[in-house]
Amino acid sequence: RKNVCMVTIYDIAKKANVSPMTVSRVINNSGRISEATRQKVEKVIEELNYIPNSAARSLISKESKILSLLITDITNPFFTRVARGAEDKARQLGYRLLLSNSDGNLEKESEYVTMLISTGVDGVLFAPAGDGSKKHLRTLIKHRIPFVLIDRSIEGVQSDLVLGNNREGTRMLIEHLIEQGHQNIALINGPSNVSTARERQLAYEETLKLADLPINPKLIVESHYKRDDAHSAVEKLLQLSRTERPTAIFAANNFIAINAIRSLRKQGVRVPEDIAVACFDDLEPVSSLNPFLTVAAQPAYNFGSIGTQLLIERIEGTAPPEYRKIILPPELIIRQSSQTEHSSS
Repeated sequence: RKNVCMVTIYDIAKKANVSPMTVSRVINNSGRISEATRQKVEKVIEELNYIPNSAARSLISKESKILSLLITDITNPFFTRVARGAEDKARQLGYRLLLSNSDGNLEKESEYVTMLISTGVDGVLFAPAGDGSKKHLRTLIKHRIPFVLIDRSIEGVQSDLVLGNNREGTRMLIEHLIEQGHQNIALINGPSNVSTARERQLAYEETLKLADLPINPKLIVESHYKRDDAHSAVEKLLQLSRTERPTAIFAANNFIAINAIRSLRKQGVRVPEDIAVACFDDLEPVSSLNPFLTVAAQPAYNFGSIGTQLLIERIEGTAPPEYRKIILPPELIIRQSSQTEHSSS
């Protein structure tokens, strides 16, 4: 059994009396090969107990020193910073990082999970697409691949978590808008099958209640964190009667905010003079160049860095038996999009 990893495709080719290219095609299930040849090669593979290379390597060392970061949207500056933090920490601790981008699409996420298992990664830093990601996490559990969830949680899944304080960030933004004299505050939210969207809506409603302001269901519109659906959300809000029409919009993430502002400007609505806008997550590095948006900024780099640290501790067996939950505080940054010149700051 000791030389199990020493068998090469050349040994198989020789014994099966075919070319190495034919063996490669059988292993990778590519190209056209007769059924008889395929069976002959597969029989030799089984006899010689051949294991393909990458799997063989990780069998020897029991680890690949490769981590995967599976996020929903690399174009979002929040996740770009998360990736930077994850990569820096991985390198510092002697690991390499494989980046996968699900676009918030469950089918794409499923393909990546299958690929990560066959690549033999040591662990996954995972920002799930939504509640439907539960089955993909179960697959990782079944294959004993450790994972840490970042930014979003999934009910009924036990793991280490690195999350933002959605409640606190939302409360700060809504209170700021109320202080500016706004009473009709709309929420353009992400999809309700994502934990962050649910938490932000809950906190939005709580904060309005505490301020004795009514919750108007017409002012709550579901959009998408990534795709530009904000246009139709803005149109819905602008069609409301004069008494119901919002004077401020709380956007559940930075992309929604940008698209909402673009849409408002297209309709001739001025921000912040006619409608103020505030949102979750900043727009690094754009914000430093043209600081306009009022935001609850999350320490995105730390999501990646701390998440990777927890993941490596799980992989190397130095983590405590109980799962850890790290909640990172947001920072309220007040800028022009929510204040007119004469408003009090």
